[in-house]
Amino acid sequence: MYAAISAGVVAFQIAMALGAPWGSYAMGGVFPGRFPMEMRVLALLQVAILLFWVAIILARAGIAFPRWSHSSRWLAWVAVAFAAIGLLLNLITPSAGERIIWAPVALILLGCSLLVASSPADQIR
Repeated sequence: MYAAISAGVVAFQIAMALGAPWGSYAMGGVFPGRFPMEMRVLALLQVAILLFWVAIILARAGIAFPRWSHSSRWLAWVAVAFAAIGLLLNLITPSAGERIIWAPVALILLGCSLLVASSPADQIR
């Protein structure tokens, strides 16, 4: 579920980087409409970060990236921390649209990452 929901977030960020006029639903709504070029680059950076956390959670769950198994034990907790920060930021954003859409998404990502990070490795799948 973490990977599937993250795929939606990644698709949104890629669309923003390509010029989708959804700026009201990201980054506090500071850039309504299309993001300026520097924000588009930032959206791609967010894609890279999200994909990294997906890989860590999948490794910790024993689904993919078995070579990352050992380091995913502690990195999964970093993913949890990032998800918690993401939830907080989406709850306090001045953009009502961002709160309505992304706060629930961030809450689900936090719950999923917490579940995976706190589960014994042999009980995750």
